[in-house]
Amino acid sequence: MAKNSRGKKKARVLSSKVAYEGPAFWVTTDQVLEPSGVRTRRDIVRHSGSVVVLAVEETRSGPRVLLEQQYRHAAQQYLWELPAGRIDEGEKPLAAAKRELLEETGYAAKRWKRVLYFFASPGFVAEPMSLFLAEKLTAGVAQPEDDEVIHMEMVPLTTAEKMVINGTICDAKTISGVLWLSQQRRRSKTA
Repeated sequence: MAKNSRGKKKARVLSSKVAYEGPAFWVTTDQVLEPSGVRTRRDIVRHSGSVVVLAVEETRSGPRVLLEQQYRHAAQQYLWELPAGRIDEGEKPLAAAKRELLEETGYAAKRWKRVLYFFASPGFVAEPMSLFLAEKLTAGVAQPEDDEVIHMEMVPLTTAEKMVINGTICDAKTISGVLWLSQQRRRSKTA
């Protein structure tokens, strides 16, 4: 059985077959031998990876975060989200983040930094997400895809925090980004 960087055993894939292949993701059915010794079937949604953009505008009254609202069929509702999208084949995460911000919102940023790397639902989805902080923004013209109808708004960080706490923001990647920024701001005030 293979070991990871911390010396703990990883599952061994005994067999894997593609059960579904679509334009955005594919699903594999894997027979695995888990680290515990249990042999089991795992259906995994595979994805090339995504980027999330935490676009922040500094104002006298504090930071404002660029949020989008759009309908998400899987959730059957309109969701408030940070700009995000898939990493295209051969594309680097930073290039994808810059492209997604420009396409969805028209904004460009002079300063970029990857601040989080995570899996939103690792029990069955193999989609790594890189969250980038984008600062020193310049507004431009959005170029959304044909199926994207996006309302965007610059929201004070304090308001975005309240939206997370009261459940108005219920998208995991957006919750992660808003709470990360909130924590960073608190640390810088106490330092």
